Amino acid sequence: MKITVVQQNIIWNNVRANLRHMEKLFSNAPKSDIYLFPEMCSTSFSLKPKGMAEKENGETVARMQQWAAKYDAAFAGSVMTVDDEGRYYNRMYFVRPDGEVQYYDKCNLFVYSGEDKVYTAGKDKVIWEFRGARIRPAICYDIRFPVFLYNRNEYDIMLVSAAFPTSRMLAWDTLIRARAIENMCYVAASNRVGVDDFGDYCGHSVIINPYGEKVGGCRSHSQGTTTVELDWELMTNLRNRSLF
Repeated sequence: MKITVVQQNIIWNNVRANLRHMEKLFSNAPKSDIYLFPEMCSTSFSLKPKGMAEKENGETVARMQQWAAKYDAAFAGSVMTVDDEGRYYNRMYFVRPDGEVQYYDKCNLFVYSGEDKVYTAGKDKVIWEFRGARIRPAICYDIRFPVFLYNRNEYDIMLVSAAFPTSRMLAWDTLIRARAIENMCYVAASNRVGVDDFGDYCGHSVIINPYGEKVGGCRSHSQGTTTVELDWELMTNLRNRSLF
């Protein structure tokens, strides 16, 4: 299985421009099974979602469905979403080549920014299965909660969409690696670059193997992609030796 992580700058509240840019970035990457985007990839992160958030069948998901069919791959990323009752969610979608849409709502909202005052927290742990792999989604602040993400031989890959600022890159680099080591899984993590009202972002988007080794990464402060073919034998051997 191949995974491509996309590291992008996000234009504030301009869905169509962001979608065009996202396709330009990932279409230059080698053929993959999964393409992963950052947190709120089509709008940028905001605590004022009114007028910005999309319905579940909105433009971003519709475009992901088109891409999934065209490229025979799954597309994942966090999207600002509003339901029929007017509740807002920080939601990661997983869109399959056949058009099926699955999602995970961020459970651990970033209370220090007031995210919990605006968005509704998810309640459910989610595992997706795709092409023989079991996948656990996480969004940004989720990675600070190891018990929440603890792997009881339930998943093989963790997908992380994030908007983690430059000021906390030491935490980002450390936590991503720790989650891979303790859960004996691959971690694919997409973090944005650029500047918004909350600060500066330098990326550090990576793919980490179950030993905690960086096997793919994007250049700091640069837009681009990284693609890795996962080594299932490596993970299986590690888990067998560790009585996982």
